Amino acid sequence: MSATASLGARAAQAFVAYRDGDREQLRELVALLTPLLWHTARSQHAPREIAEDAIQTAWLRLVDAADTITDPRGVVSWLVVTVKRETWRLLRLAGRETTPESGVPDVTDAVTPEDAAVSGDQQRVLWAHVDELPERCRALLRVIAFAPAPDYAGVAASLGMPVGSIGPTRGRCLAKLRTILLSDPRWEA
Repeated sequence: MSATASLGARAAQAFVAYRDGDREQLRELVALLTPLLWHTARSQHAPREIAEDAIQTAWLRLVDAADTITDPRGVVSWLVVTVKRETWRLLRLAGRETTPESGVPDVTDAVTPEDAAVSGDQQRVLWAHVDELPERCRALLRVIAFAPAPDYAGVAASLGMPVGSIGPTRGRCLAKLRTILLSDPRWEA
């Protein structure tokens, strides 16, 4: 399957291959979907440790339930829902709902410390302003920002939005974010 195929289609293909005995495809599935699951957990205001535990638990449950999932095209939604539920469960067990240390993804691919500092500052400014957006925008932008080719059906199911509203909503959310960023002197376009 090509790299331009939807996230859902690529995940379904890897899942079917894994279920048919190609155990290496689980590694492909993890690499493909973990960024989406990470942002799903963090969007529930989970601190890093709870997000990590929720995602790991979701992967373990997928392995346990692989034979019971009848429609491989639903594996993305299945994992997103599982991560949300596990995150909520872990937050309840922790006895508190906390705000993440920051909504900033780690900067790990910078070449020099200077590049890392500049990139990290820009990421902090960007994600701080994303956190100012309405909840619907925050959730949508976090999901689509880290999927190479978002599967709109999967995104719609996981966010409870009609498929036809994702593109227009994304456009409005990005326009709001652009306006906020351009008014911030710390932002370098």
